[in-house]
Amino acid sequence: MYEHILVPTDGSETAEYAVDQAIDIASKYGSTVHALYVIDVDATSYSLGTEQVDRIRQGHLDEMPEVRAEADEATGYVADIASEHGLTVEEHVTAGEPARAIRKFVEDNDIDLIVMGSHGRSGLSRVILGSVTEKVLRRTRLPVLVVDAHEKDA
Repeated sequence: MYEHILVPTDGSETAEYAVDQAIDIASKYGSTVHALYVIDVDATSYSLGTEQVDRIRQGHLDEMPEVRAEADEATGYVADIASEHGLTVEEHVTAGEPARAIRKFVEDNDIDLIVMGSHGRSGLSRVILGSVTEKVLRRTRLPVLVVDAHEKDA
């Protein structure tokens, strides 16, 4: 049923809760888990110069060790948890507007299910859903499992 499960991650606590759910589902179906970290070029443009943002958009992440380290840590967390369960994991890092990048990844790959946190690291918490999650829900026809950080505490 679910051969390929996408877990968009920003390394936040909520994203980690989504990883737990994705791993549980992938274990049941023997799915491949795809961990995707999207470098939000709009957000980074405030802290980096336009030349650096252009280099990120062109895929030159190795020239930005701090950005690459954050991405590797987030996708590495997913890979570590999945490997503990004997699952196949593919780590992906891309740049762009997060909801669009997630949608493009889904279109370009054979994804059957998206599992993501209700909100991530944005400075402002949304009352119901984060803006990226909301956009993904509105713009995809795939099933999307939205995991709330408070769900684990219950």
